[in-house]
Amino acid sequence: MNFHLAQVNIAKRIAAMDSPVMADFVANLDPINALAEQSDGFVWRLKEDNDNATAITIFDDEFLIVNMSVWESLGALFKYVYQSGHLQMLKRRREWFEKMPQMHMAMWYLPAGYAPTIAEATQRIVHLREHGETPYAFTFKGKFSAPEICIG
Repeated sequence: MNFHLAQVNIAKRIAAMDSPVMADFVANLDPINALAEQSDGFVWRLKEDNDNATAITIFDDEFLIVNMSVWESLGALFKYVYQSGHLQMLKRRREWFEKMPQMHMAMWYLPAGYAPTIAEATQRIVHLREHGETPYAFTFKGKFSAPEICIG
């Protein structure tokens, strides 16, 4: 069986999406999403009809923004996050988002061709918060390999 890597990260915005504070973030959504889609190893990303996921609610908090995507490998995701134009936006995150007091991201392996759900993403973040890094939910530090059985 072939596996891919799913990732979810959440951020709590400091203002409404249509606020002047968020204007530069919003202006960069389409270019950053396009960069992801053009990156080696990109498979899928969560999005709505407006081509982003800013209106999708997670943890019943309207100020949380969720980003979820699937990649061919941990290396491909790492390259996009830290070795592409995405890094410049990541460095500016404090302009738009609060510092998260709890774990705000998780990664896990899933069968190739499978798109994760918000419910699954929520479970993975909660699991990581409660149990630390395991093959079920981890961060870049964990560097787990694709397991034989990965959903469950």
